[in-house]
Amino acid sequence: MDYKLELKAAIEAAKCAGEKILEIYRKDFKVCYKADESPVTDADIVANTIIESVLRERFPDDGFLTEESVDDDSRFTQKRFWIIDPLDGTKEFVKKNGEFAVNIGLVQAGQVLLGVVYAPFTKTLFYAVQDCGAYQVKDHVEKRIHVSDRIDSFRLLISRSHPSKKTEGLLKVYDEQIQSITKMGSSLKGCLIANGEYDVYYNFGRSMKWDTCAVECIVKEAGGIFMKLDDHAIDYMEESKVNHGFYIINRSENKIDVEKIKAAVSQK
Repeated sequence: MDYKLELKAAIEAAKCAGEKILEIYRKDFKVCYKADESPVTDADIVANTIIESVLRERFPDDGFLTEESVDDDSRFTQKRFWIIDPLDGTKEFVKKNGEFAVNIGLVQAGQVLLGVVYAPFTKTLFYAVQDCGAYQVKDHVEKRIHVSDRIDSFRLLISRSHPSKKTEGLLKVYDEQIQSITKMGSSLKGCLIANGEYDVYYNFGRSMKWDTCAVECIVKEAGGIFMKLDDHAIDYMEESKVNHGFYIINRSENKIDVEKIKAAVSQK
């Protein structure tokens, strides 16, 4: 299958949600906090409604897992299901630094069939379909994207809003191999590794399935590697929605030794 209809619908939904997100972004908006102290705004809720409306109308037999809707596990009774983060990088949205995105992925039998990531602030679209490559669309120009070939030294991305002692350990242990360090928020980190601008990102903390699903497809189709810290694939069919760490790298040569990082942290 080529999933042309699914891809077209996902892109449409992401862009429609993105327009509404930008509309709210440019105004004063209220910030509330969930039980886990993560922020949520009207933009998260409205974008979620838009995306679900578009996709449920086109594909009524599909299941859904979204950050802003109650999960009843009914997705596991469907042949396939969508995993959605209507506003990935809400902390960056609140800070108004532009580093947020809309994430839409489609899963069947544990495989991510397609991924769409749309950055409303820069109007940049990233998308991929399984076995069909990854693409970027910006300023009406579409191009196929690939990870870089850099291995002697790498360009490192680290989270802007989620500092980690293990990240500090990584900086210490691999100081001589790091060409540059850039802080950034949201799934855009993975997309910028996919298009060759950066090479390495390690997440040592807690993330959710909707944070990783869409961008995983884009990274892999661009030739990159996206795995859990234990070198196993993320399981989108498991009941838990939580990921306990993952990494994105351009080449296997840039894989770091997590045990060295742990040792460096424990020495402090």
